[in-house]
Amino acid sequence: MFSLPIRIYWEDTDAGGVVYHANYVAYLERARTEWMRSHGHGQDALRTREDLVFAVRGIAVDYLKPARLDDALEVSAVLRQVRRASMVFAQEVRRGDEVLVVAQVRIAALDAAGFRPRAIPQPLYDQLKSLETPSP
Repeated sequence: MFSLPIRIYWEDTDAGGVVYHANYVAYLERARTEWMRSHGHGQDALRTREDLVFAVRGIAVDYLKPARLDDALEVSAVLRQVRRASMVFAQEVRRGDEVLVVAQVRIAALDAAGFRPRAIPQPLYDQLKSLETPSP
């Protein structure tokens, strides 16, 4: 399972020192971006070479426990499903063994110029399909 370490800084929190809920969405995005990079596909290279961008189409987030200032977190990304023009990721934010946030994120493949849906190029699709981990 891919995991990205995140440290909570003052700028991530509200006046009570608790992570502001919208910041978790940014952490999830970073983890998916680094997951793609770890498999050889930087976002800018996909945009310039393949005329391809990925955009969030839908997200379901459950906030279970708060993260706080100075916490060390791990944000995971698991590719659950790949279709011709979309993907679904299961993601979690953890502090040690505690699950703080769970999310399911639907991603659309779009052409970079017009932001219209498009098929994922076949070599990338084949690679992503091989990385798919169905839900247990």
